[in-house]
Formats: sequence, C-alpha cells, structure tokens
Amino acid sequence: MPIEHESHWGLSEDDESADSLRGQLLIATPSIGDDRFSRTVIYLCAHNDEHAMGLILNKPMGALRLPDLLEQLGVKCSIQVPDRPVRSGGPMEQDRGFVLHSDDFYLEDSTVRVGGGVGLTATKEILEAMGTSQGPRNTVLALGYAGWGPGQLENELRANAWLLAPADMDLVFGDQLDGKWEGALGSIGVDPAMLSFQAGRA
Repeated sequence: MPIEHESHWGLSEDDESADSLRGQLLIATPSIGDDRFSRTVIYLCAHNDEHAMGLILNKPMGALRLPDLLEQLGVKCSIQVPDRPVRSGGPMEQDRGFVLHSDDFYLEDSTVRVGGGVGLTATKEILEAMGTSQGPRNTVLALGYAGWGPGQLENELRANAWLLAPADMDLVFGDQLDGKWEGALGSIGVDPAMLSFQAGRA
C-alpha cells in the first residue's frame, strides 16, 4: 500500500478560495443515487474551483484493523497501537493510504493543515510515528479517497445529494462507525427518519 505525498491530489494550504468548503462534513442524503456513497459522512480535505477531495469516515475497509495494517507494512511499533478500523476513504486509488489527524503532528513538505485543528499526511513517516509515542493524538487511517472535478461537487449539492455540517471532532475521529451518519445529521438538527421519508415522497 503506497502512502506518499502526491501533488495531483490537490492538497495545498494555499489554493483554497474564500468560499471553500474545506474542513466541513458532507452528509449523503437519500438523493445521492450512488450506492458507494449511501449513508456516508465525508470530511472534505480540499475544495476549490478545480477540484474537491475528501475521505469517507464511516465505511470500514472490510475487517482490516490498524494494528494489522501496520504489521503488513512492516512498521515497527514500540507502543500498543489502538485497535481501530481502517476506513474505506473512497472509491479512488484504494491502494493509497491517507492519515487524517489532529494538528499536534506536522511533517514539513508532507502534512497539509486542513484547518480547524486537523491535518492530513500521506507519507509512511506518519505511520512510523503512530507506532511510537510521537504520533498525533487523534487519527483516522483511510485507504482511497473521494474526488470531484470542476463544478461536480457544487452540482451535487444543488441536487440535494449532500448536506453540509461543521466538522465536529468527535464525529471525525470517533471509532464507532455505526451511527456516525445519524450523528452527523443530528448535529445540524436533521431527523434521519424524516429525511428518508421526504426522499421517498419526492
């Protein structure tokens, strides 16, 4: 599983427009029309006029757990690594790894400060740090990502395929995947049952 810095992911601290949605949550509605994103919650890592990129927070990558993945990658651990699920970050490039983490960790030329106390790093060095006491306090390790081309995400938002919510850190970094979609909806005062009912009546 390569985990490395790649410029074509569009991860930059400098290129976000004033109306960027970076650092917010996308919550799939029943209008999404794509089973790959049904009931997903996505953290937007990048968003500007040219592209958007995010990580799905509430879909596991099968039964893969963080300690198992680190062992597979030959990462030596000097601490007991939390037994967290590895996430399926999206349908694109699922052989690549991304670590969403609290901003108490930073690697020059590798970590992108997304904002709101969150960073994103895609190098093996962060995995090695996670196997020691030097890693970030909070982490989400995901394989793959969700990506949009120019105007694509905006069109989906206009079609009510997604709702937007502020990024609550408990929602972002919580290990309990079941109920994360409902929790994200609840954070903006939306009843999931009513949302499903309204979509069925459309």
